[in-house]
Amino acid sequence: MKKVYQLENLDCANCAAKIEDAVNKIAGVDKAVVSFMTQKLTIETSADIDNIMAEVVKIINKIEPDCEVIF
Repeated sequence: MKKVYQLENLDCANCAAKIEDAVNKIAGVDKAVVSFMTQKLTIETSADIDNIMAEVVKIINKIEPDCEVIF
């Protein structure tokens, strides 16, 4: 399954790279890409996306507290 989410208020390309790296380490994530230019997060997984997104939100809040994931 491939899902794309909008990231609102992603202010830093370095933070985008950190988020991408951390999300790729989540169990069940096959591939994650964060585009700073389009402010989008693309996740490919065969696992339960709701559990993964709960982890993703925690990671984003830790790295970029002002950034919001639009579901």
